[in-house]
Amino acid sequence: MNAISLSPLDRLPVHARAVVRELSGGNEFASRLAAMGMVLGASVEVMQNSGRGPMLVRVRDTRLALGRGEANKVLVEACPT
Repeated sequence: MNAISLSPLDRLPVHARAVVRELSGGNEFASRLAAMGMVLGASVEVMQNSGRGPMLVRVRDTRLALGRGEANKVLVEACPT
């Protein structure tokens, strides 16, 4: 059996690609992210992550700025490079 390793989006380095697997912030949070295209199964690419402050990600040809707390609630499965 293969266990899937999930990590918070804010821990991924720049240029990393991942797939959204879980949103742990509640219904309102998930609805807001869904309106921006970040839904379960969506591919994301980290464009900017300085380790503090907001981070920039690409989801479906759209760039999103997420606060550190928001990005921490998005659990992803990293794609192999």
